[in-house]
Amino acid sequence: MRREVADLLGLPAEQVAADVSLLDQGLDSIGLMTLVERWRANGAEVTFADLAEHPTLNQWSEPLTVRDGHRG
Repeated sequence: MRREVADLLGLPAEQVAADVSLLDQGLDSIGLMTLVERWRANGAEVTFADLAEHPTLNQWSEPLTVRDGHRG
């Protein structure tokens, strides 16, 4: 997930902070929608509003892994 966000931001993955709003780190609505579409295509049940309301990697991590079946 971090790598995908970093690619959209044009940053190395290690420069994307997990606990800082990705919107503050430069992710725009188009990038956010790109991620939603990509992850939904891979089976995640996530919406633009889900991610926009909680815009940090830490906040995205659990819902995405639970919803896409990779957890538990």
